[in-house]
Amino acid sequence: MKYISDLHTHTIVSGHAYSTLLENINEASKKGLKILGSAEHGPKMPGGPHIFYFANLKVIPREMQGVKILRGCEANIIDFEGNLDIPERILKNLDFVIASLHDVCIEPGSIEENTNAVIKVMDNPYVDIIGHPGNPSFPIYEEEIVKKAKEKNILLEINNSSFVSSRIGSKDTCSKIAALCKKYGTRIIINSDAHFATAIGDFKEAELILESVGMPEELIINRKQKDLLDYLKQKGKAIDIVID
Repeated sequence: MKYISDLHTHTIVSGHAYSTLLENINEASKKGLKILGSAEHGPKMPGGPHIFYFANLKVIPREMQGVKILRGCEANIIDFEGNLDIPERILKNLDFVIASLHDVCIEPGSIEENTNAVIKVMDNPYVDIIGHPGNPSFPIYEEEIVKKAKEKNILLEINNSSFVSSRIGSKDTCSKIAALCKKYGTRIIINSDAHFATAIGDFKEAELILESVGMPEELIINRKQKDLLDYLKQKGKAIDIVID
C-alpha cells in the first residue's frame, strides 16, 4: 500500500536524533512522499528544544522539493491528568500535535493511571494524534483508548520504530489496538518515528500489523493527501495548504 505522508519525524533539534530538517526533506522527496511532518520532542524531553522553537516554526517553507511541510510537535504527557509540556498558546498555532508518553518525562504508573493520562490528553482540543500507544512501558486499557479516540476524532498511531528499535515488545498491544480500531471504526495513522533520515517513509513492520488484522484502507488516514489534509482543515489547522 502506498502512503503519502510521514508526520512523526525528528531532527537533531530533538537532542537524540541525527539528521537535519533539510536532510529529512531530501529523503521524503526521494521516496515520493507528498507530506512531511516535523514533530520534535517537547521541552521536557532531555535535550529537547525550548518552546520558542515551536513558536517560530512559521519560518519553515510550506513546500520544498515537491514535499508539503507540516509544522508540528511531539508533546510529552507529563502527568496522569493528561497535561502536556507545551502550552496551548503555542499548540493552537501548529499544524498537528502528537501527544506521547515517555518514561524519561513521566514515570510509568498503573494501568489505570496510564489509561487516564491518555484519556485526559484526548480532551485537549489541539491534540490530533496519540503517539505509539502500544508502548509496553505504559500498559493501558486498549478498548477505552480506542473508543475515546473515536469519540474525539483523534488518530491512533501505528509507529514503525516501535517494532524496530525504540519500544521492542509493542507488537501485541499494537495488534490489539489495530483490531479494536477496525471494530469501532477509529482512524489510525502510520508513521516512522524516524530519528535518522533514511528511516523516513519506512513503514514495513507497521504495515504487517495492519495486514494481520485486515485494517480497512478507509481507516488509514495517510493513504491520500485529501484525507489527511481535510482532517486537519476540519480542525482549523493547515488551512493555507492547497490540496493537489
